[in-house]
Amino acid sequence: MTGSYNEDLEQEVYLKALEKQETYKEDGKFFAWIKTITQNLVKDYFKSSYFQVMKTKSDIYEEKISNEMTLSALEIQELKERQKAVLKAVDSLPKKLKRVIELYEFEELSYQEIAEELSISVGTVKSRLFNAREILNEKLSYLKGENK
Repeated sequence: MTGSYNEDLEQEVYLKALEKQETYKEDGKFFAWIKTITQNLVKDYFKSSYFQVMKTKSDIYEEKISNEMTLSALEIQELKERQKAVLKAVDSLPKKLKRVIELYEFEELSYQEIAEELSISVGTVKSRLFNAREILNEKLSYLKGENK
């Protein structure tokens, strides 16, 4: 998730899982539970001052390398901006729609697994995915060169 191996972050995941073991529901998917813990810790890591300093150093190095690659620094920046826009759009979805998108797109659960996780029907999962995608398509149409 961070783009490279991070032993400290891995250790944090183990400690958090141990600390929060009573919150794990036996009827849930253990992998999804651990993945959620990991995602939350990675988000916190990306917000940390340590990461910001390391990112600055990495950006300087990346810029030097990108000049030698087919993608220019400007193209890399544009890709990063697109990614930020997509994540921001997903984050702005209503809670029910956002959760279904997260489970389907990021955790790669099936319709049935999502239905079980959220205690809703498969039809409701499909409907929420459709509605979420419609909203995202509207919000992100400018990325495809369409007018908003």
